[in-house]
Amino acid sequence: MKLPFSGRCACGSIRYLGRRAPVAMINCHCRDCQLSSGAPFASGIVVMTADLEISGTPNTYAVRASSGGLATRSFCSDCGTPLFTQSEANPQFTSIRFPSLDDTSDFKPMLDIYTAGAQPWVCLDQTIPHFPQSPQ
Repeated sequence: MKLPFSGRCACGSIRYLGRRAPVAMINCHCRDCQLSSGAPFASGIVVMTADLEISGTPNTYAVRASSGGLATRSFCSDCGTPLFTQSEANPQFTSIRFPSLDDTSDFKPMLDIYTAGAQPWVCLDQTIPHFPQSPQ
């Protein structure tokens, strides 16, 4: 991924900048990600929270995720774009929704997680690892 990377919500009210390479690029198939993305899975990049600069103030809501832990999701209150997710278990990491990147061409998933919840018609990439739950 080209550094620095940046992204924004659809209306531009919230922008972000990352100066370090992502820790991971994932597809998550858990039910919570399906509901929050409106799609069969959510794709995102995982970064160290301290390496992320955010301008604007996203709204948040917290839900019990498939793992049982609390997940806090951030979105733009003006346009509704989903942007970030943080887990109470690992607050040092933030997941950024892939579609919000200014340059999406560098996104290459490294693994699929919560594949036990994958829709049966989704074609999983057999060249990357799959985890029925989240890898520890």
